[in-house]
Amino acid sequence: MPQTIRSGGRLGGGPTHAPDGRRLGLTLGMLVLPMYVALGAPSVALPAIGRALGVPFGTTAWILAAWSLTSALAMPVAGRLMARWSPVRVLVAGVLALTAGSALAAAGPTLPVVIIGRLIGGAGAGATVIAVFAEATALPGQQRLRALGTVAAASATASACGTLVGGAVTAWLGWRAVLAIPVLALPLLLAALADRRTFTRIGGGERDGSAGRLDVGGAAVLSVLAGSLITVLQAHSVGLPAAVTLVVAAAGVLAGVGLWWRVRRRPDGFVPRRVIAARGVPAAGLVGGAVFAGYYGVLFLAPSLIEQATGGGALEAGALLVPAAACSVLAGRLAGTVTARFTAWQVSAGLAALTVIGVLVVGVFTGPTAVIVGVALTVSGFAGVQTVLVGLAPELVTAHDRDTAQGLLTFMINLGGGIGPAAVAGLSGIVSVPVALAVLAVLPLAGLVLSVTRRPGARHPPEPHDTVNSRPVTFHPGKPDRTGASCDRRAI
Repeated sequence: MPQTIRSGGRLGGGPTHAPDGRRLGLTLGMLVLPMYVALGAPSVALPAIGRALGVPFGTTAWILAAWSLTSALAMPVAGRLMARWSPVRVLVAGVLALTAGSALAAAGPTLPVVIIGRLIGGAGAGATVIAVFAEATALPGQQRLRALGTVAAASATASACGTLVGGAVTAWLGWRAVLAIPVLALPLLLAALADRRTFTRIGGGERDGSAGRLDVGGAAVLSVLAGSLITVLQAHSVGLPAAVTLVVAAAGVLAGVGLWWRVRRRPDGFVPRRVIAARGVPAAGLVGGAVFAGYYGVLFLAPSLIEQATGGGALEAGALLVPAAACSVLAGRLAGTVTARFTAWQVSAGLAALTVIGVLVVGVFTGPTAVIVGVALTVSGFAGVQTVLVGLAPELVTAHDRDTAQGLLTFMINLGGGIGPAAVAGLSGIVSVPVALAVLAVLPLAGLVLSVTRRPGARHPPEPHDTVNSRPVTFHPGKPDRTGASCDRRAI
């Protein structure tokens, strides 16, 4: 029998409006450029920051850790907020926090003030990323894949070029200008909002007016769990005392138990049981997080390995990595096309395999060429997996849970981006770099195995009252709808 479902909300511009995924993708891609540059650019400026503020170099690693931590933690919070707010409102709030925090970090007279600014900026970045992906996934069918592919290509290119930008800005303008780079997101947002045609989904779909208060307890235990994990992994690289490390680890274990209890006690809380239990959501998060860990772990070491091999500086190392960054543009665009012929799990398996090979190439072979090839392979996996798995999220849960699932899934994926560098940094002080990279390769390898063993499932059952633009839409299995979406079971 035909089924009636909705696509995720009313499209702006009226019934005759045709959403342009490429146009929206370019706009959203421009918005995320400053944030992803901010992931790698400050690493080049850390020695200058340490000298200017009179602190040991090891303590400056918290500048990177603070951003990664709050960015990951803000994602599920933003996802829950979008149950009542539109993505555009969350986007504006995120960019404002990003701008304020980055300005504070750039002007900070002491290291603690700089770190506080990075904490605020990272939280804004996490909320902005969730809102960006929510806008992109609101589009139907192929337009959604086009938008996600463009955003993924932009983010991968920006993160891979971060060292080049950081080296150039540090050399010409100083380290404070490097920390201020994310402020550029504010004028980009204002330009986007000035064009009424930019966003196709101003209303953000169906908002849940009965969502009630935010589950602060659930958010707290998830935050402690993620924060303790990243802190323990980075404990060795930042010189954290053993006693403090044990306390943080114990807090993480208690938070994990508390999260399990909270999910069972409050099925509709911050981490809804039905979302976590939805077939494919945990697997997608783990696979994406494993690929992100591989990419960011390699990117963390790549500049220093090239500098050692060539004898050049950070600016030269960043310039050599530009060709590798260019591969992300092709990968982001091809990923959406390939999913038309293969399942999302098959494509993610291929991307995980690319990441494993890239990590091992950097670990086994020496010289700048090997590093560039390894970064090119891992950045392709990074760009492609965002397109495939983030685009898969709306298919795994009901429209009512879409934003919440989006936040939790993106949180799991981006948490891997903090785990990769932390693991490599911690292991590098204990074992050789090749051994550390071999251990890192285990993570995307596990993602590959999980993708291969993952069996396609049916699209999530629609809600009886779902509509598109308040009109019922009739779908027939395996055939595209009038928006371009398909009910083919291979899509999952």
